[in-house]
Amino acid sequence: MNQPAYFHKVLPAGARADAEELGWLQVAGRLQAPALLERTRRDDHTEVITYEDVFASGRCHHLLGDLIALADHGRAPASNVADFIDTVCDSLIASAATTGRTTALGNCVPALYTDRIRPGGRVDQWYLTPNLTLTDTQTGEPVPLRTLTGYTATLNGTRLPFDLPDIIERARHALNPDSRFATAITQGDPTEPNLATSAVGPCWLDFEHAGRNTLPGEIANLLWYLLALGGWLVPAYQSDVYARTLRLHLPPACTPTLARPAELSARHTHLNLDYTWPTRAGRRTAITRLLTRITSDLGEAAGLPPGRQLHALGPFLTLRILGVIPPHHLTQHDLLLLIAKLAQAQHLDSVPLTDHDTVALAAPAPVEAP
Repeated sequence: MNQPAYFHKVLPAGARADAEELGWLQVAGRLQAPALLERTRRDDHTEVITYEDVFASGRCHHLLGDLIALADHGRAPASNVADFIDTVCDSLIASAATTGRTTALGNCVPALYTDRIRPGGRVDQWYLTPNLTLTDTQTGEPVPLRTLTGYTATLNGTRLPFDLPDIIERARHALNPDSRFATAITQGDPTEPNLATSAVGPCWLDFEHAGRNTLPGEIANLLWYLLALGGWLVPAYQSDVYARTLRLHLPPACTPTLARPAELSARHTHLNLDYTWPTRAGRRTAITRLLTRITSDLGEAAGLPPGRQLHALGPFLTLRILGVIPPHHLTQHDLLLLIAKLAQAQHLDSVPLTDHDTVALAAPAPVEAP
């Protein structure tokens, strides 16, 4: 029996369903996207938006996450990943050319940035609560993360200042509603399950955040998904999302580990972490190709300053690191690794966000076919 050439997206009735339909209407005709077939109300609380199934129709073949996994497991060349990342970057640049303008963050789709960083928003509720703690390895006492002020983090031998409340406040200042960025009409949430391969470039899926978005935010979103969410955090902590969205369900291959037990001392305001962050060919290629484009034409289209493109992404990366997976769901092991990435994200002009087991953000190398 042939698979039906449509799929249903079930959403809460009202604002979220409205945002999905409006988002699709804004990008339809500008970006390659599935046809929206109908919107129906299931009951008082639920609506269903029915789209063309681009895989059942043969229009698309792989999601980006599956394409990376195939290369990671040696079942496809990594050059396929590099080529597709290029088409995604080309799509963002084309959107900037046709719909781009510099505008205030408050005029952009609010959910991923403006809403989450506002005072009392998601980041404050998650990270500045006294109930979110790490364990002092000298005393065994709980240390609330909101008290990590004036700390030094030594990460794989590199010493960095670390002050969680100050990091959040600086992100809030940089991403205030009046701050101005290069923006364009985009899909709004470029991730491994939201990008499908086709013969004519990327087909964009999921439109709840589509509309006018900041280009630095789009880049940071994709970069953090490639670095941590796709190969590690989403499979580990949102397994239902991972199972529902990816088609091949190959085992993820990007799980970081602590090389030795962490050391945290509230008395000495110091955190010491030694860890590895391995990647395989597909994910390493995706990260490297994206970095190459960030430091060239994609960064230029996004208004990122030459030579400091990654540093300029810092506030957006901070919010992606803090605002996606609820920290109280994380093990202490994984929360410490997230803290390490957060500390490094504040110093991207001088410190790589990844370690030697993967690709250094500060010096991306050209991608070569394996």
